[in-house]
Amino acid sequence: MLTLDELSELLINSECDSEIIEHEKPILKTDDADEYFDSSKAAPVFIVKTEKGFYALIVSNQYNRIDFKKLALDSGFSKIKLADKSDVLKVTGYEVGAVPLIGHNLPCLFDSKLLEFAYIYGGTGDKFHTLKIAPQDLLRLNKSVLEIEI
Repeated sequence: MLTLDELSELLINSECDSEIIEHEKPILKTDDADEYFDSSKAAPVFIVKTEKGFYALIVSNQYNRIDFKKLALDSGFSKIKLADKSDVLKVTGYEVGAVPLIGHNLPCLFDSKLLEFAYIYGGTGDKFHTLKIAPQDLLRLNKSVLEIEI
C-alpha cells in the first residue's frame, strides 16, 4: 500500500508523464469527476477473483456494463467475478472505490481501449486526489499486465 507521498516519489523516480490532481470533494460519481477532468477518460480499478487468484481490472469508464463471462473466456480464465469487499481490503489494503491505479500489488487485466488516450485518470488511494497518467506509464509501473479487449 502506497501513501500519496510514496506514489508521488515513485512517479517522479520512474519519470512518468503524470500529475496528481487534488480536489476538495471526493469523487463519488461521474458528475463529480467532470469538475476536475474529462470523465470519459477515467479508468476505474475493480478487483476481480479468478481461479488463478485476484487481479486488478483496469477498464475504461465508457462501458455501461462488463460481460464477465466473455472477459473470462477471452482472458483464459474459466471464471471472473468481482471480489467481495472484505477480500478487496485484505488483498490490496484499500477499500472498494479507493483502489489506486498503481500500488495495489496485483497482476493486472488492462483494457487496451485506454491506450487510445494521451492520459487516463484514476485513483491514488486517497479520495481527495486523482492520478492523471499516460497509459503506457501505467502499464510500465504495474506488474504482470495482460492487455484485454472488453
